Amino acid sequence: MSGALSDPISTNIPQRMDRLPWSRWHWLVVTALGVTWLLDGLEVSIVAALGPVLTHTATLHLTESEVGLTASAYLAGSVLGAVVFSYLTDRQGRKKWFMVTLLLYLTATVLTALSWNLWSFMLFRFLTGAGIGGEYAAINSAIDELIPARWRGYTNLAINGTWWLGAAGGALLTIVLLNPHFIPEHLGWRLCFGLGAVLGVSIVLVRRLIPESPRWLMTHRKVEEAEAVVSSIEDQISRDQGLALLPIPEGSITVHARPHVTLGTVARQLLKTYPRRTTLGIVLMTTQSFMYNAISFTYPFVLTKFYAVPSSSVGLYILPFALGNFLGPLLLGRFFDSVGRKPMISSTYAVAGCLLAVTGYLFWQGLFTSVTQTLAWACVFFFASAGASAAYLTVSEIFPLEIRAMAIAFFFVVAQGAGVMAPWLYGKMIEASATSIFYGYLLGAGLMLVGALVELLLGVKAEGRSLESIATPLSAEKIR
Repeated sequence: MSGALSDPISTNIPQRMDRLPWSRWHWLVVTALGVTWLLDGLEVSIVAALGPVLTHTATLHLTESEVGLTASAYLAGSVLGAVVFSYLTDRQGRKKWFMVTLLLYLTATVLTALSWNLWSFMLFRFLTGAGIGGEYAAINSAIDELIPARWRGYTNLAINGTWWLGAAGGALLTIVLLNPHFIPEHLGWRLCFGLGAVLGVSIVLVRRLIPESPRWLMTHRKVEEAEAVVSSIEDQISRDQGLALLPIPEGSITVHARPHVTLGTVARQLLKTYPRRTTLGIVLMTTQSFMYNAISFTYPFVLTKFYAVPSSSVGLYILPFALGNFLGPLLLGRFFDSVGRKPMISSTYAVAGCLLAVTGYLFWQGLFTSVTQTLAWACVFFFASAGASAAYLTVSEIFPLEIRAMAIAFFFVVAQGAGVMAPWLYGKMIEASATSIFYGYLLGAGLMLVGALVELLLGVKAEGRSLESIATPLSAEKIR
């Protein structure tokens, strides 16, 4: 039996998955897995809008920098969650852990509604972040492995863009829940978290319908189980599409028995086998993370302090900002598959950086109103959102399948580590002056331009290619 287990196995599972036509089943995958981004966007926008409210004596009575510190706690939790859950996702499968991380995320969100002081709020935000950090690794891995290669870029960008639909929904919620004329101030902010969690409970049931990744099963020598999953998907798509025959898959892959992947394996792949790709991923993720964490978490404070926007009206200003962020990946996403990853990523990063520098200067000169400031930011992040979503796509598709979740987690951790203090830093800048904020915007703009240059030099042409051709699975390499 041991000899049989060590024999190589030939299979065409990746080719069968990539040649499938788009169908109702793929929409199920997009809905069940992608909804996490929507829920995360909803909650983060609620927290952003809550920032000024949490400084009031009727709530938690925090300072602006303490509000920034709670955002940092959320980001720190996401770092830990990404590390722990990515290891388990690569070791034990995608499905188990995208269920567990969603449940953790929802539970911690409910607990946040029960916070009573700074430290309890920070703890529950930390746990919420741990759940979403694990989700990023498990979900991006599963989506890449279930979606056909020719739609992988657009699908990933569109799903990541739905984060901003959630942000818009959160903004709408805060317009009512944070208005003291409708709901008492001490209760409204708690309801924001409670209602957000309730909206996510139903997706747990939908997500149960998503199978384990056949590619993950294949590389873990569970080829018969993988074949059964793919056959079931093919049967469902054939029935839904009314097809007598599906396109014939071309090619195959041979899988060899290998020992379990360890952190040492990940380190060797990142630093020795793919050092250029590792550099690319680090730069893309850190530059966009700093820019996003710095501006999105402190956006409401700019409105309330410099434009005298009432806290209860902040949600109205988040809506166009969120719309710009959503439309960027949605409208530009298809070009990442057609024009290509390298030209699109570099151009979106460069345009976003230049626009942010100009926007920061006009803000510094006092030439904006609250409305024009919001519209300017919406234009900046129309491009930045597409680029940032493509950064997540890049690090999820350019490394071997067996380390995909851990690779995603590594870059996520690096990015969050770079951006974890950004909300606090920009909160201090807001407490200081408009000039200091302008310098902060210049810093964010410069980092985005660095990202554009590195993409031009090191970018990978992954459009339309199977995951296995971009990076050969470790199990497809015979041990010598």
